[in-house]
Amino acid sequence: MDPSLPATEITALLGRGTHFEGKLHFEGRVRIDGTFKGEIQSDDTLIIGDGAEVHAEIDVATMIVRGGAVHGNVRAKTAIEIHAPGKLHGNIQSPSVFIDRGVEFQGSCRMDAIDAKPLAKAPQAAAAPGRVGQASA
Repeated sequence: MDPSLPATEITALLGRGTHFEGKLHFEGRVRIDGTFKGEIQSDDTLIIGDGAEVHAEIDVATMIVRGGAVHGNVRAKTAIEIHAPGKLHGNIQSPSVFIDRGVEFQGSCRMDAIDAKPLAKAPQAAAAPGRVGQASA
């Protein structure tokens, strides 16, 4: 993000009446007030405005829900804020979470640091050929 931007500067806006489907990658602060369906990725701030309807897998630094609805999983490296009358249906993960009174949240919440890579599955022991399902004596 450009350090010269004021803290309230929005670099892009998907306004009311806008319908977008696909992948959104951005720098700076983006506000969505319309309808979005797909994937969102950024190392900056995403703002979901009043009246927005977002169906997406979201991976950003900070997400602020100001009154719209989000359906999907959210990973935020810095923080997630959900203000009333916002709605979030999905799982969230961030080291800092704020959920206002009056918010509708359905999902699970993990409050821990987000690694750069998703957690790898533990390796499983390989079965010996010809011995599947057999107990040894």
